[in-house]
Amino acid sequence: MTELTCFKTYDVRGKIGVNIDDGIAYRIGRSVAQHFSAKSVVIGFDARETSPTFAAAASQGARHAGADVINIGMAGTEEMYWAVTEFDACAGIEVTASHNPINYNGMKIVKSKSQPLDDVSDFQMIKALASSQKWSHVAEEGRERDHSVKARQAYVDRILSFADVRALRPLKIVINSGNGAAGPTFDAIAERLLALGAPLEFIRVHHTPDATFPNGIPNPLLEENRSATADVVKSATADFGVAFDGDFDRCFFFDEGGQFVPSEYVVGLLASIFLEKEAGAKIVHDLRVIWNTQDIVTRKGGKPVQSKTGHAFFKQAMRFNQAIYGGEISAHHYFRDFAYCDSGMIPLVLVADLISRSGRSLGDWIKDRLEAFPSSGEVNFKVENASKAIDNVVSAYRAGAVSIDDTDGVSLSFKNWRFNLRCSNTEPLVRLNIETKGGTDKLETKVASIAAILGGARGSDFR
Repeated sequence: MTELTCFKTYDVRGKIGVNIDDGIAYRIGRSVAQHFSAKSVVIGFDARETSPTFAAAASQGARHAGADVINIGMAGTEEMYWAVTEFDACAGIEVTASHNPINYNGMKIVKSKSQPLDDVSDFQMIKALASSQKWSHVAEEGRERDHSVKARQAYVDRILSFADVRALRPLKIVINSGNGAAGPTFDAIAERLLALGAPLEFIRVHHTPDATFPNGIPNPLLEENRSATADVVKSATADFGVAFDGDFDRCFFFDEGGQFVPSEYVVGLLASIFLEKEAGAKIVHDLRVIWNTQDIVTRKGGKPVQSKTGHAFFKQAMRFNQAIYGGEISAHHYFRDFAYCDSGMIPLVLVADLISRSGRSLGDWIKDRLEAFPSSGEVNFKVENASKAIDNVVSAYRAGAVSIDDTDGVSLSFKNWRFNLRCSNTEPLVRLNIETKGGTDKLETKVASIAAILGGARGSDFR
C-alpha cells in the first residue's frame, strides 16, 4: 500500500500530477462515501482548471460506493457546508486549493450536519482507505443529481437572514473576487438584494472566475495583493471594500479610506454585533491575538472562549460551547446559525447592516480599537530549526513574563504587551504575533528584538 501524501493536517492539498490527480480524487470520493456508509454526498468545486474534473472523479467514486451525489457545481466551500445541512447529506466535499499556488488542488471534507472530521476516527480512516483501496461490495451504484440552482437559492436565503435588508441605507461597496469562485455566488446575493429593494451599489473587481488567475492567486493576506481593492475603494469613494480568497470562506475588509483592516479587529467588531443581538453569548477566538476581542466581549457581558487555531478545533469549540460567533485572525469567521461553519459572505452583510444602522463608517468603528490594542500582524520567519528558535525566545523572556500559555504554540504575557509564537504545520516557519496596550511605537521594537533571537529570513509569506 502506498500512503497518499496529499492528506495534510486538516484537509487534502497536493501538487497536480505529483501527489493529486483524477485517480486520487476518485479514491477519496469513494473512501468518504464508504467510510460514512453515505446515502448522499454533496460535491462542489472552485474555479481552478482541474477542479471540475476532480469533482467528477470524486462523484464517480462516491457513486461507486453506493451514495447519491448532490452536485452543486462551481461553489464556495461555505456553499458546500450549507448544502450538507440543507439537504441532510451524510458528507460533503469541496474541491479547492483555496489560496495555494496555481499548480495545487485539494479537497475540504465534512460529515453530516456539516461537522468537521475527527482526525483519528474519520480523517485518518479515510486516508488509509483511499491508500489501500479496499473497497466494499456495493449492490447498486448511486445516482448524481444537479442541485446547483436549488442549493444556491437556499444558501442566499441563509446569508441574508443575518441582516435586516429593510434597514440597509445607500452604500457603495467594492467587491474583489480575485477571479476565484466568489463572483457568481456574490451576483446571486446582489440580485436578491436588488429584488428586495436594498439601495446598495457594488463595484466589482477581478470578478469573473478565471483558472489562469491573471491578477495573481486570490490571497488578500499578501500585502502586494491589497492595492487592487484599496485603490478602487479610494478612487470610487466607496464606503468599504471586501476581498475574498479563492473559495471565499475568508473575507478581508478595507475601510472607506482604502486602509486594510486587520482581521483581529474584525473579530472584535463582529463579536460586538452578536452580543447586541444576544446578551451573555459565548464568543470563540484564537490565542494568537486576544486582548482586543476579550476586552470587547467582557465589556458587553459576553463570555470569551479560547480555541486552538484551525477550523477543526474552532468548529469543535463552537459546538461544544454553543457559541454564537467565533473568529480567527486568519479571517475565518464562524457562525452558530450557519451550522457552526465559516463564511466569507456573512461578514459582508453584517458590516453593511452595522454601517447602515449606526451611520458610522467602518474606519470610525475600528479606529479606537487600533489605538487601544495595537497589533503587529503575523510575521513569518524561515528558520532551520523552528522548535529550537522558539525555545531560545522563551528562555530570553520567561523570567519577566506574567503568564505563559502553551495551548497553541507558546504565548507569553507581560504587563502591557504579549506575544505568541507558533511553528507552521507544513513548513520550517515560525509565526510571530505581538500585541500591546497602547503605544504603536513598541511594536516594531518588540518585533525586532524577537527577530534577532529567532534568526532566519523574515517575510510575510513563504509559499
